[in-house]
Amino acid sequence: MKQRSTRVRLIALGAAAIIGLAACGGSDDASQDASEDEGIETETSDSGFLTTGNDCTAGKTLAEGKLTIATGNPAYEPWVVGDAPESKEGFEAAVAYGVAAERGVSDENVVWVRTGFDEAIQPGAKNFDFNLQQFSITDERKQTVSFSDPYYTTNQAVVGFADSPVAGATSTADLKGLKFGAQAGTTSLDFITNVIKPDTEPFVYDDNAGAKAALEAKQIDAIVLDLPTAFYVSAVEIEGSKVIGQFPATDGVAADQFGMVFDLGNPLVECVNEALSRMRDLTAELATFEEEWLSTYVQAPVIAVE
Repeated sequence: MKQRSTRVRLIALGAAAIIGLAACGGSDDASQDASEDEGIETETSDSGFLTTGNDCTAGKTLAEGKLTIATGNPAYEPWVVGDAPESKEGFEAAVAYGVAAERGVSDENVVWVRTGFDEAIQPGAKNFDFNLQQFSITDERKQTVSFSDPYYTTNQAVVGFADSPVAGATSTADLKGLKFGAQAGTTSLDFITNVIKPDTEPFVYDDNAGAKAALEAKQIDAIVLDLPTAFYVSAVEIEGSKVIGQFPATDGVAADQFGMVFDLGNPLVECVNEALSRMRDLTAELATFEEEWLSTYVQAPVIAVE
């Protein structure tokens, strides 16, 4: 994974060098006009925010001149590498710093805090401006928190041992008699209950670490996770396990869309959505981050929903 990331960065640096050389051939006026057309302010204040008087984030963050971002405790790969989001390594770490840069916040003015998964989506004041740790956007959660627009879409997947009964499953009908586990409060648990509908009530754990430990001890037959996490677990964390398959997005099965979590009604949501829109449609950073951090974690057989 690290080697792949290095190759991607070298390619990106090479491309940036070519773009830089090409830019030398244009006039300063042309560059300035382009920035103005895109609505980009390039001058920043000592606080790290754009100096424009109507900067979208002004007065909307917890700390003046800073952006406080939360992730899990711990944060897992491939979303955050080495449980160190400040390294900018991992998909969600990269996305967070990308949003900060789009809003004119320098790296040194990004402050990281940690929260539990359930804690972050409970009602009440937050100790973060936004939180990202693979929170699926659901109508139920929208009653207590606000979400950004989606920054990633994925499917649910099943992880089990290659030599277990789950290994040959090709449809949800093949999964009915198995024991499943998932983290409490997640769409993965909802998926087990509402789509797979196993004969045995699923085992519920405080976090993914508990579910993975139960699978590794063979107390349960399988766990359900989002697809990139499922691949990382099988490839790195639980020897002998494999991704049995993923469930396609169909009329009866919606793909998971991950959004950043905010305090309910937080006006900062609009500012972050503007940043995500640019990263998706103008700079293509979201696609670049997906390719760098998640592209090796998205291929799996399809399990039919019956």
